Amino acid sequence: MLKTKNGRIAVVMLMIFIMACTLVSGCAPSTTTSTSQSTRTITDDAGRSVTIPVTIDKVYYTSPIGMIMVYCLAPEKMAGSSMQFSDKEKRYLLPAVQQLPYLGGVQMNAKINTEELVKAKPDVIFSIGPDPVSDSSISTADQLQQQLNIPVIVLDNDINKTEKTLTFLGQLLGAEERAAELIAYCNETLQEVTDITQNIPDNKKLRVYYAEGPEGLATEPKSSPHGLLLNLVNTVNVADVAAKGGSGMSSVSLEQVLKWNPEVILAWGADRGGAYDKILTSADWRNISAVKTQKVYEIPNYPFNWFDRPPSINRFLGLKWLTYTFYPELYKIDMVKEVKDFYKLFYHVDLSDQDARDLLKSSLH
Repeated sequence: MLKTKNGRIAVVMLMIFIMACTLVSGCAPSTTTSTSQSTRTITDDAGRSVTIPVTIDKVYYTSPIGMIMVYCLAPEKMAGSSMQFSDKEKRYLLPAVQQLPYLGGVQMNAKINTEELVKAKPDVIFSIGPDPVSDSSISTADQLQQQLNIPVIVLDNDINKTEKTLTFLGQLLGAEERAAELIAYCNETLQEVTDITQNIPDNKKLRVYYAEGPEGLATEPKSSPHGLLLNLVNTVNVADVAAKGGSGMSSVSLEQVLKWNPEVILAWGADRGGAYDKILTSADWRNISAVKTQKVYEIPNYPFNWFDRPPSINRFLGLKWLTYTFYPELYKIDMVKEVKDFYKLFYHVDLSDQDARDLLKSSLH
């Protein structure tokens, strides 16, 4: 199923050629006309006209979603961090990024340190949220831009628009080749997973519960962007509850989970304040099918969660992990190698086999 190395190189070269042609022809999807020699006007995914510098040296982002994209594409252009990194997270990040100042964001009740952000002098700020572009996200971007006098660009985080978003970011950041490499990986992964899972009959689809929070009694229904990967790998998300916008996490009762009786449970680990250990050991959960059969999996979490929070391009490794874990008889890959390859390509770090196994130790069938 996996493409050959030569095939991937060919895809990357084609992507670079397309990007170059787009720029030369003046038909870039988000670029309009220049207003001067030092600035140009672009149209973002919200339909807003934003005047930005032609040369962009430093950028910021309103959430970790955008931060991860910039880190993967051009870490040298990061003006700060929208996450406060733990020592374990820092282990998988470039040294220079580990030292970036925490400047906050607008997601998960966070606040931007506007005074320090102005001092950092980013040329632009990217607004990329978990929810679709809306009047609310447009209003927030407009207010921030007016407050800071720094251009704010709204981009769509729809996973099916990853190619468009990475292409645009690559153009702005002068990282077209890197963007092409990442796009090739993301497109291949989405196609692989779709090919493997799309024809699974209804009676063979796994019934899965995503356990969030310290008690495991918060979750995401099918319509939540935070549970999207369960839809993409064609499982049945058992959570029959109303979705919450923004940060999500719909509350449920243990009685509801017992009634749903999932075959598989995905849970946060204890070091993230999650319920993985509790679910495996508590008498309250022992009669659930997933616990009986030991199909409770801790979601890998370093440096960024593979499944969600933040729901950025880190999820593409999560798609491979879920497909391999849920359907190993159908998806025969070397998961240790996949982890090493992803961390090298996206996070700029070399892992040993043992490093990869450590990340996977509570997460496989």
